[in-house]
Amino acid sequence: MDGRFTRRQLIKGGLAVAAVPLLPAWPIPPASAAPRTDVPPLPWPAANDIVANTTVPVFPDRSFPITGHGAKNDGKTDNTAAIATAIDACAAAGGGHVIVPAGGRFLTGAIRLKSNVDLHLEPGSVLEFSGDASKFPNVLTRYEGIECVNRSPMIYAHGEKNIGLTGSGTLDAAATSSWNKGSDRAYLETLVAKGIPPEQRVVPGSGHTMRSAFVEPYACENVLIQGVTLKNSMFWQLHPTLCRNVTVDGVSTDPSTAHSNTDGCDPESCDHVVIANCTLGAHDDNIAIKSGRDADGRRVNVPCQNLVVVNCVMNGNWGAITCGSEQTGGIRNVYAYRLTVRGDTKFALYVKSNTLRGGFSENINLDSVSGTFAQNFVFVTSTYNSQTGSHVPSFGPFTISNCSSTKIAGKTFDVSGLSNAHVHGLAVANSTFEGVADTSNTLKYVDNARFTKVTVKGKPI
Repeated sequence: MDGRFTRRQLIKGGLAVAAVPLLPAWPIPPASAAPRTDVPPLPWPAANDIVANTTVPVFPDRSFPITGHGAKNDGKTDNTAAIATAIDACAAAGGGHVIVPAGGRFLTGAIRLKSNVDLHLEPGSVLEFSGDASKFPNVLTRYEGIECVNRSPMIYAHGEKNIGLTGSGTLDAAATSSWNKGSDRAYLETLVAKGIPPEQRVVPGSGHTMRSAFVEPYACENVLIQGVTLKNSMFWQLHPTLCRNVTVDGVSTDPSTAHSNTDGCDPESCDHVVIANCTLGAHDDNIAIKSGRDADGRRVNVPCQNLVVVNCVMNGNWGAITCGSEQTGGIRNVYAYRLTVRGDTKFALYVKSNTLRGGFSENINLDSVSGTFAQNFVFVTSTYNSQTGSHVPSFGPFTISNCSSTKIAGKTFDVSGLSNAHVHGLAVANSTFEGVADTSNTLKYVDNARFTKVTVKGKPI
């Protein structure tokens, strides 16, 4: 064996590769009670429609404690098999809740969710993910917008329907630092250039290393992530990929600066996503919306669209809402409402691409976003990382309303299109920006820029 997967092996193992995932129509069991997501009325009818039409999974009123399948809460016993057995039993029964009991510390490798199963962490419970790399088998994933086979995320699912990760416990990935390292995306790019298919882009054993995300439902439908706390991530913390109907509610992610690229939540090529009532910390973007990278992104060609972000606190050091840079498949219809930005977050809205990446970010809307900003309130760049190619990005329209700041260390607006790809609209209304270090604004190749009742340090734009 040369370490590669055949397509037959991938399909048998649940790792089938497709440009657009085909999601089977599993029967939905009767529910005990629907989880409630508190989302206020939004100022955009289209955003209210997204919330109303995003299916939240419900689960039968059956419980499967992992301790009933041999799990021990001593922080030393490897509970990987016991948790998998509990998940299998729950799925075989038609679904329900796999319970991580209160107050225990359970050591485990990768956890793979199945349809109609909710992994529920009771108060005070901790899942501690192992420093043994062998406990994280190879799975189909996407590394920085490029499909490949890599070690499993800590929590993973592929092609499942109605899955949950809920409760008030904690997921702790500190021990994975021994193996979860590396950022050799350039190696994957050479494989893409050679036309090697995703199932043969096997990272472990290649002599190259790339990190695994923390929680990653892949090609799933009806996903609920609710209430849990993530700690000590090595890479992107929540990474729903090629999914439909994703709800992230009341989740806390890690604001630690110990590890770079630990975005709080990265929906990638997803449709209908609601992120509500979260405290998103990160050593990078708080929310980074993505849709694939360069040639591989064009091969998959699935946009990320119809997203609502509401009632969240942002405490990462790059964008509160970021589009890109992996946006080759495009981003559209994003609505962010009532966000409070803290700490050293650089931008309220950060949109980034280049002519190598291409893609689009259109119909992006912010309302009632406030706080402190370490660079600009809005930063839009079409020349990210100075990479060039033949795929011009398309940006706009962007709307900003009822927003404010107490500090902006740079300019309020720094928005640049290209001479051959203008930004298609920037509308700002009813907003007050104080504490601005540079009261000039950069608007380059921007069509239809409109400012209505907008002041910067007391002076109208």
